[in-house]
Amino acid sequence: MTLLEIADALGTTLPPNTDPHALITGASSLEDAQPGDVAFFEHPKYLRALRATRASVVLVPTTFDEPLAGILLRVTSPSASFSTVLERLAPPVEITAPVGIHPGAVVHATAEVHPTATIHPCAVIEAGVKVGARTSIGAHAFIGQGSQLGEDCLINPGAVLKERTLVGARVIIHSGAVLGSDGFGFRFEEGRHVKVVHRGIVQIDDDVEVGACTTIDRARFGRTWIQTGTKIDNLVQIAHNVVIGPHCLIVSQTGISGSARLGKYITLAGQVGVVGHIEIGDQVVVTAKSGVSKDAAPKQVLMGTYGIPIKEARELVAHYHRLPKTAERIKSLEREVAELKALVAQLVGVPVAA
Repeated sequence: MTLLEIADALGTTLPPNTDPHALITGASSLEDAQPGDVAFFEHPKYLRALRATRASVVLVPTTFDEPLAGILLRVTSPSASFSTVLERLAPPVEITAPVGIHPGAVVHATAEVHPTATIHPCAVIEAGVKVGARTSIGAHAFIGQGSQLGEDCLINPGAVLKERTLVGARVIIHSGAVLGSDGFGFRFEEGRHVKVVHRGIVQIDDDVEVGACTTIDRARFGRTWIQTGTKIDNLVQIAHNVVIGPHCLIVSQTGISGSARLGKYITLAGQVGVVGHIEIGDQVVVTAKSGVSKDAAPKQVLMGTYGIPIKEARELVAHYHRLPKTAERIKSLEREVAELKALVAQLVGVPVAA
């Protein structure tokens, strides 16, 4: 792309004395950029990298006013604008298979596949499945009996949707994800663990994305439900009968135990653990490696092993790191008290109890 094409695409203007026909051939971080690359700057902690970057052009906020030698394009959101440029420089890989059912796919006679859908080689579509318009089922994906997929979904190669899984429109399921596996439930009877039958479903609403190797268990009864717009990272475990509200962010290696209920706009950072049968209110943020063991009111930031409010957690951490100095201070005070007691005993002639 030329600099002029980039500026037009972003709705901004080029700085004076800039060659509008100069070519941009790549996109990179500030640290790794080479001449010919576009990069972006949005957070002050990267200011040093901005000053040292070799990028030919950098997208910066409209409020950025430091004079630098390079070409700076001022935009409202540098990150979003960078994505716009990146999509044009590196367009998505086109579906190589023609629209329709590949001869190498296995599609049951009772399945209903929209004529504009694409079923790739070695995909398996079982009885009673419905596949919506423009949905793509990747190679070696498995769609179990009675499942339903809406329009414009992308089921990547090797994904597994077990029987009766319901998927809305514009849903992305990445490779290795398993939706609808049995919940982890056992009764202890006569000295052994007896499997609890799970006959519920998994329901995925519109505009949800499920990362690679994530597992979402079917409900024991009813449904495990992921609501509109929620984005789930790779390697997440969501247990039976969990309900996750709209527009949540669930980050890698998080585990959510059975029947937990999450509100809307919740963020669970990496390796968060949530116990079962609790409720987390709207707009709660749980920091990385934290545990949530009880109900959480809305609009809190939780931190630490027991998922307590972040202010309290930080105070406890600060006290913990001061323990060695506190212990020395206590010993010093104990010595001073002992000396004072000895002095009092000497003055009054009566021993003072320890």
